Formats: sequence, structure tokens, C-alpha cells
Amino acid sequence: MNPTINLPISRLPVLAAAVLATATACTPAPSSAPATPAPDAAVPVASASRETPADTFMANLGALCGQAFAGRIVADTPPPTGDDAFAGKALVMHVRECGDDAIRVPFHVGEDRSRTWVLTRTDTGLRLKHDHRHEDGSADAITMYGGDTVDVGSATRQEFPVDAGSVAMFTAADMTASNSNTWAMELQPGDTFVYELSRPGGRLFRVEFDLTRPVAPPPPPWGATG
Repeated sequence: MNPTINLPISRLPVLAAAVLATATACTPAPSSAPATPAPDAAVPVASASRETPADTFMANLGALCGQAFAGRIVADTPPPTGDDAFAGKALVMHVRECGDDAIRVPFHVGEDRSRTWVLTRTDTGLRLKHDHRHEDGSADAITMYGGDTVDVGSATRQEFPVDAGSVAMFTAADMTASNSNTWAMELQPGDTFVYELSRPGGRLFRVEFDLTRPVAPPPPPWGATG
């Protein structure tokens, strides 16, 4: 037979209170700190790749690939003196060769097919070069001049200040007025394309091409291989 433990009635309430206090002390208090995600929890991040204005400009120009457009001079100040190579000539641009990183656009002035604008990507933006050729395809003495963008520009306008190599070429050829050149291209999809040359002091030359009315593609530029 198990022995019976007899407690005085007066001590039972005290014992119950002690048991309740011990249980309460052992129960952890609810935490107010936010839950920490598991180490492998997925955390949304911003996309690493964003389309730049240069990307949009190149895409819009590339969308015209294979097409040609007639142009007109809308600014030429101060007016040229002596022979004007553009006066009375048909002006046609031809978006002829297009890739992800390079677009070649011959610029025809009447029967003169010596000029091609070459747009390429750089690590920070775009580069414009002017490829000048003779009728036999050989390079002109003044060729592949131009410059790189120095800011992001916009989806509709990119500017190309003259680079150091072009300055050296112009200086050697006694063409120092061109040492302060800035070229620009503007593209309003479905409306107009503009080629521009400007210099401090007021020199401004702009040719505007009508993108609403494609024309027949001209013959290949001089020196073209395909």
C-alpha cells in the first residue's frame, strides 16, 4: 500500500500559487522583432539590364534597314562661299547594313556616292564615323573621322563631339576649323531623320529626311563589298 501524504488544508492555496508561478516563468514571451527570412529565401531584385537611350536610338534606326529616304537642307549657316557640293543635288540616305552593334548609312549627294555614316556601339554609348571613299573604292585622305557620345543623350537625339584622332587628322590637313565639330543625329520614328554638323560661333548644317515617303534605294556606295 502506498503511503498517503496528508497536507494541512490551510497550505493548499499556497502550493497552487507556487506551481502557477513556476509554469508562467518557464513560458517564453512572444517576440516583437520581425521574422528573419531563411538564408535561401527569394528576395526580389531590380533588373540588371535597362534599355538606354542609345539602345532605343539604334533599334529605331535599325527598323528602317533596307529603306532609303530623300532629304533637304534645312539649315546652312553661314551660307557657303564658292562651290557648294550640295546645291541642286538630290540628297538620299540609305539604311543599308544593320547589325546589333553597327549600322552603315550611305549618304548620296547626286551621283556622288563617296559618303557613308557608320554608327557603332561603345562601352558607354555610340560612335559616329564618316567613311569617305573615291570612286575606285580607295579611302579618301580624310576619312573615318567623327567622335563618341559623352552623355546618354536621348532616344531621339545623339551628339558626337570630335575625337582626338579626328582633330589630329584635321590639323595635319590644315582643316583646323573642323577641330571644334560636333555632329548629331535625330530620329523621330515615322516622321524625320536629321543629320547635323555644328561648331561654336554659329556654324550649323542640317539635312532633314522624310521618313514618311521611302524612295527607291540608290546604287551601292563607292567601296561597298556587298
